[in-house]
Amino acid sequence: MKCQKCSKAATVHLTDIIDGKKRVRHLCQECAEEQQLVQKQELNLPNILQSLLSQHLSRNSEELSRLTCPACGIKYMEFRNRRRLGCPNDYQVFRLGLEPLLERIHRSTRHVGKVPRQARSAAELAEIVQLRQQLRHAVETEAYEEAARIRDLLREKEATDESG
Repeated sequence: MKCQKCSKAATVHLTDIIDGKKRVRHLCQECAEEQQLVQKQELNLPNILQSLLSQHLSRNSEELSRLTCPACGIKYMEFRNRRRLGCPNDYQVFRLGLEPLLERIHRSTRHVGKVPRQARSAAELAEIVQLRQQLRHAVETEAYEEAARIRDLLREKEATDESG
């Protein structure tokens, strides 16, 4: 479509409804700027994407899209695009957006660490420590039969833990 003022390609299309009558104008960028219908702007793709996304996402996303970390300066939408946080402070600043994400990925929002499959429970470790103390006491008091019994019990406990 051509501009109604000059013969250049029309890039601005305006529709006005005045007194129930529809009026459509097709103008090139220069003619639209000349008539002060649009302002000259540089194309800012991140801002355009951010505004489009915020129109289609929830109210929380709109709030998140405005957040910026005071420590490192990263914006929430920048984090979403790069998929990397800028600093440890971002976990607090972007908490509203990170919690659902962490829940979906890790099925939890709290990191508890990893435990080896064959690890002993706290109760088992406490029992082994207690048996070692009893063994030391039995040896110190020269109760060798008791010490032998505790030693065998310790070996049995430690063998079952290693093979389990």
